[in-house]
Amino acid sequence: MDTINLTQQHAALRFITCGSVDDGKSTLIGRLLVDSKSVLQDHLTGVQRHGATNLALLTDGLSAEREQGITIDVAYRYFSTEQRKFIIGDAPGHEQYTRNMVTAASSADAAVVLIDATKLEWQKKNLQLLPQTRRHTLLLQLLRVQSIIFAINKLDAVVDSTLAYENIKLALDDFMTRANIHTSTCIPISALVGFNVVTAQDGWCGYHGPSLLELLEKLPATTGESNLDFSFPVQWVEKYHDSSVITQGRRIYWGRVSTGVAKVGQTVRIFPGDQSSQIVQVLNHTREESDVHAGLSAGLILDREVDVSRGDWILSPTAPVQENKELKVTMAWLDDTPLVSGRVYLALHGHRSVKVKIQQIIHRLDIHDLSKMPASELPSNTIGDVLLQLQQSLVTAPFANSRSLGAMVLIDPVKHTTSAAVMVQA
Repeated sequence: MDTINLTQQHAALRFITCGSVDDGKSTLIGRLLVDSKSVLQDHLTGVQRHGATNLALLTDGLSAEREQGITIDVAYRYFSTEQRKFIIGDAPGHEQYTRNMVTAASSADAAVVLIDATKLEWQKKNLQLLPQTRRHTLLLQLLRVQSIIFAINKLDAVVDSTLAYENIKLALDDFMTRANIHTSTCIPISALVGFNVVTAQDGWCGYHGPSLLELLEKLPATTGESNLDFSFPVQWVEKYHDSSVITQGRRIYWGRVSTGVAKVGQTVRIFPGDQSSQIVQVLNHTREESDVHAGLSAGLILDREVDVSRGDWILSPTAPVQENKELKVTMAWLDDTPLVSGRVYLALHGHRSVKVKIQQIIHRLDIHDLSKMPASELPSNTIGDVLLQLQQSLVTAPFANSRSLGAMVLIDPVKHTTSAAVMVQA
C-alpha cells in the first residue's frame, strides 16, 4: 500500500469504517477519539453507562441508533494528531443501509474494514468471510478507494488470538487475490481494549507492525484529478454587473472543477451544443483571481456571451470524453425494488439529469466466488453490469480514468430516492 509523500504531508485524510453489522466500527472510532485525546471530558462523561464508557455512543448520534445499538446514517467525526488531521465517516453495516456506505465511500481516501473474529470459524484455514465484508470490499474497489485496511477486531475475545488472526488473514489474502485488489493491509486489533488502535501492541497475535493510527497517518490523501484535461460542470450561473470584478462577460459560471486546472487563456467547448470560447477570468471560492485545481470551487468568465446553463459542461477540446446515448456501466443496486429491464429512471451526472432506460442486465456479480452470472434482475445490494439507453447524450469518461466524469447515480422518478451508484465502463 502506498504511503504519504511530501506534497500530501499536511493533507487531511478522509476515511470511512465499514464492514458487517456489530463488527465494532463505532467502538473503534470512539477508541481513536478517546486515546488520541480528541474528546472533551464533558462529552466523555455523557456517554458513560453503569460506570463504564460506551465508546460507540460517541458516534451513534441518532436516537434510533442509540435505542437499537446500531449505526443507521453515516456519522462524521473530526480529530487530529501532531502528524495529521482526519475526517472519519462511520458507515452502517446493515444491508438495508448500504446506500449510506456507498455515499461515504465515494469521497473517501481510505477505508478501514472491520472484521469480527468471534463471528467466524476462526479455527479453520479455509473459513468463509461474512457476505457484508465481501460486499463492502467489492464496493470500495468499484468506487476506487485507493487504500484499504482490514482491521480484525475482537481477537481478545477468542481462545487463540494468534491462530484466529492467521486464518482470517489467509482468507482475506485469498479473497483479495481473486478480487484483484492490491491496495490493502491487515492488522489485529481490539477496539474495546485498545490493542493496536492508537498504540502498537508489539507481538500480539504475532503481529509486529504499526498501530492502526500510525498506518492512517502515513496513507496518501486522494489527489484531485488535476493531471487530466480540464472539465467543469456548471452548477450555477450568476449575472453580474460590477465591472471591477468582471472585465469581460456579464456572467460567472460557478461549480467545482472536475478534472484539470481552470486557467486564464484556455480554449474551451460547451456541452451540449459544442460552442467554443476562451476563459478570460478565473475566480476562486473567495472571488479572488487565481488558477483553480480539480476538486475546488471556481467561477469562470468567458470571452463572449454563450448559451450556458446549469447542467452544462465546460471542457477542454482535448478532454478524453465521449458523448453517448448508450452506456455500459457497472452498477451497485441500492433500491429495495429489484432492477429489471425496461424500467425508466433519472441519471444524474454532474448537475445534469436525463431520463434513462434499462436496456439490458448483462450479468450479476456473485460476491461469494466472484463469478459473473447471467441475470434478469438485480436485487437490492447486488452488483452487476448493465446497458443503459439515455434520452439525451451525456459527456462521460470511464470511471477507471476519472472518478468524477465516470460516476453517476440513478434516481427513482416517483419516490425521488437514490436507486443505484453507477460507474461508467464505456
